[in-house]
Amino acid sequence: MQKLISHIVADIGRVLLGKEHQVKLALACLLSRGHLLIEDLPGMGKTTLAHALAQVLGLSYKRVQFTSDMLPADILGVSIFERDSGQFRFHEGPVFSQLLLADEINRSSPKTQSALLEAMEERQVSVDGETRPLPEPFFVIATQNPLHQSGTFALPESQLDRFLMRIGLGYPTREAERALFNGVDPRAQLRQLQPRIDGATLQKMQRLVGQVKASESLLDYVERLVQHTRQSPECAVGLSPRGALALLHAARAWALIHGRGHLLPEDVQAVLPAVAGHRLHSGSQGDWGDGTHLVERLMHQVDIIAA
Repeated sequence: MQKLISHIVADIGRVLLGKEHQVKLALACLLSRGHLLIEDLPGMGKTTLAHALAQVLGLSYKRVQFTSDMLPADILGVSIFERDSGQFRFHEGPVFSQLLLADEINRSSPKTQSALLEAMEERQVSVDGETRPLPEPFFVIATQNPLHQSGTFALPESQLDRFLMRIGLGYPTREAERALFNGVDPRAQLRQLQPRIDGATLQKMQRLVGQVKASESLLDYVERLVQHTRQSPECAVGLSPRGALALLHAARAWALIHGRGHLLPEDVQAVLPAVAGHRLHSGSQGDWGDGTHLVERLMHQVDIIAA
């Protein structure tokens, strides 16, 4: 399993140069059965990462470009009356795929953003009074531009909490950018990617995440981290039970990616910024979901071993 995961990370790394840590975080998110939010400036490779994951993991893939005039039906689907049969027929929207890329999700209105809430949490959608299950596995990878850019709508707290992780890609290293200058075309590399696994194998890997063992002392450390966010005057709102479970699941996936069957404190610390950064805020206006500085202080203030 470790060798297979290494091949997956290496394949994606040929497309997204110099971003191994972010690739592993994205993979850990998917293995945890979570959803991923990628926030960064345009042109950083957000869409490329999502497409590469779909290619290497052998998942059906659809992309939706979110705009201000989008409606929920554009995502979920719509029933259309067919004159020949005299009946309404439901036409599935792009949400009926194993990996949905919601590109620039914060350029759509809150009403359209909320259309994904049930899909992300329940892995089903309700349209015209009927509940329709989504494919398994089902992942949403959403990208968003920084809120200071024009034409963006802030994601509501309920929507942010549906994402297990939020990551950024950042500018490439000098070596990676020089490779781009010398003719390494990510789009050409992307077309050459071949599936390493299929959906059934991915689901097996997800089940293995749940088998990663966590000692009582490790669970105590996670609990102290969570309680600190709820009691610290620096945090206006602490981690919810959903956020606490997300932290544990993501840490287990991180341990599996690195070939371990048990959790270490380093696994928790590796995923903590991506899991908690968008769930914490200090209470300042406009600070919601930008808790990076709070996470940094959290790791320094909470001891790994209880005093």
